[in-house]
Amino acid sequence: MVGIRCMGGTFSNRSELQNRLFAELSQMFGMEVPLYAKSLLVNQCCNETIGALLAARFPDFTLTAAQQAQMSGERHGAIRIGRPDEYRWMGRFFAVFGMEPHNYYDMTKLGAKSQPIIATAFRSRRNPEHRIFCSLLMTDYFAPATRARLEAQLATREIFSAQAKALIEQHEKQGGLTAKEATQLIEEAVQRIFKWTGRARHYGLYQDLCAAGFKIAADIVCFESHHLNHLTPNTLWLDLYTAAMRHCLGELSVADFRARAAVVLARVAGRADHDYLRLHFRHLADEEIAGWESRVVPAATLAELGDKLTESLQATDLKLADWPHAGFKENTEGPAEDTPILLRQDAYRALTEPVVFTEPNGSQVAAVHTARFGEIEQRFYATTPTGRSQYDDCLTAAEAARSALPRGARADFTATEKIYAAPFAVFPKTLSALLAQKLVYGYYRVTSAGRRAAAAGAIKLMAWPELIRSGYVVVDGLRYEDFLPVSAAGIFASNLKDGGTPSTAAEPVAYPQSRLAAILGRKIIDTTLTYAGLAAESQQQVLSELGLWDRLAPAEQTALLATLAAARDSAVREP
Repeated sequence: MVGIRCMGGTFSNRSELQNRLFAELSQMFGMEVPLYAKSLLVNQCCNETIGALLAARFPDFTLTAAQQAQMSGERHGAIRIGRPDEYRWMGRFFAVFGMEPHNYYDMTKLGAKSQPIIATAFRSRRNPEHRIFCSLLMTDYFAPATRARLEAQLATREIFSAQAKALIEQHEKQGGLTAKEATQLIEEAVQRIFKWTGRARHYGLYQDLCAAGFKIAADIVCFESHHLNHLTPNTLWLDLYTAAMRHCLGELSVADFRARAAVVLARVAGRADHDYLRLHFRHLADEEIAGWESRVVPAATLAELGDKLTESLQATDLKLADWPHAGFKENTEGPAEDTPILLRQDAYRALTEPVVFTEPNGSQVAAVHTARFGEIEQRFYATTPTGRSQYDDCLTAAEAARSALPRGARADFTATEKIYAAPFAVFPKTLSALLAQKLVYGYYRVTSAGRRAAAAGAIKLMAWPELIRSGYVVVDGLRYEDFLPVSAAGIFASNLKDGGTPSTAAEPVAYPQSRLAAILGRKIIDTTLTYAGLAAESQQQVLSELGLWDRLAPAEQTALLATLAAARDSAVREP
């Protein structure tokens, strides 16, 4: 892909730069955290198994090594920032890579899971492959004495070098970076900005913060960089990966893993339809998939796939039980496994790593720190406000039901899974039904049959489901590209082991979105408006292509145009 022309050369393409940045970050993180690199191999084994199953279900389905690598290269990461000026520099840094702030997450208002941070996620507006959840420590969440110590410590560090700042300013001035300049900035990212050094400062402050239950503050304040807390790959079927990781970590026997894998593979064989293919494999053309025959996968084939996966996980380099680790999370975060909305996440717990602290007097203290963990995710459909409200209600009920189980009863995976899934039974399980109930967003496209019919003047105005049934239009569910604060807090809590961080400020402090927008110096994009705008954009385009726009009722035209305008307004930079 060619970049924008500039004086004396060509600016690097931002999408390509973004892919380069995350590839370099993944390599960096794999060297820093070998267990992460091993988890990618486990995920590769699982994704290859799902790919083989899909080939058995859809004889026309193929996945090349290059396509597998591209799909598996998608990442989301998380970093924690200490000072507002650092946060603004971080926003300007990600702008170089075409990544903008999407959604506001107030993590201070999550009840027992609350944390002293507010956040946004940097990603591309359309079809993002990578995203960074970027948190900012709110020092006024704490009592004055603690706040003063935090801010005094933060004032002594400088994360962005003079060269990194100059390169970011150069990008803003000239509208892009040359290949040489881009390489220099990516080197700054992996060698300084996000690099784990194993060095920290002020062990006394670190101990005091941890003892008070302020572990996230300690992780942010006492370290020399915005080190990645995790870098998450995507997986084709989350429950297969979690079972495989539990097995490799020594938590599931071969027999138990094989039994669980058999259940998961049977679910894949029964549920993976054309909509699943369109959601997870963006390189596949809609009309190509629509013509594919689907077959029942024989039980013998499923058994063979399970046996091959089990065998592949016995490789010496996947015996992760021999590596230092803290085990896998007890529960998966997000919707029930049969409900294809938003995203599901899981993780191996944070590792304890050696750290050398430099004290204010110059002396050094050898210690350890526990913060970096290994997350995994599977993304599904973006919900409408109605769908999200229903999800929140279901999640509250599901978590309450699971929490009410006696500790020993939670070891029964099948029973616990059923109890957690029960509240989500109100959700349809297919894209067509979710769209019919206006619980998720669709992106509509005209088919070749639709174009022919339109050219012949043979199409009348009809409802969207009828246009689809007639073969004139195809619809994809819009994939959810953002984060779930309750899920993120749940993963934080599982790693901190003592849950949330209660505020110690004398008076409650409000953290409106406008505060973070002012720090960034630009608006934060509201993704609810973005998803609605994408859906409306597709509907307007389809109706225009089919010659139906002028036949649409004026009130419906006005509603679609208003939705598009709201999405555009949300994306305007000025706060």
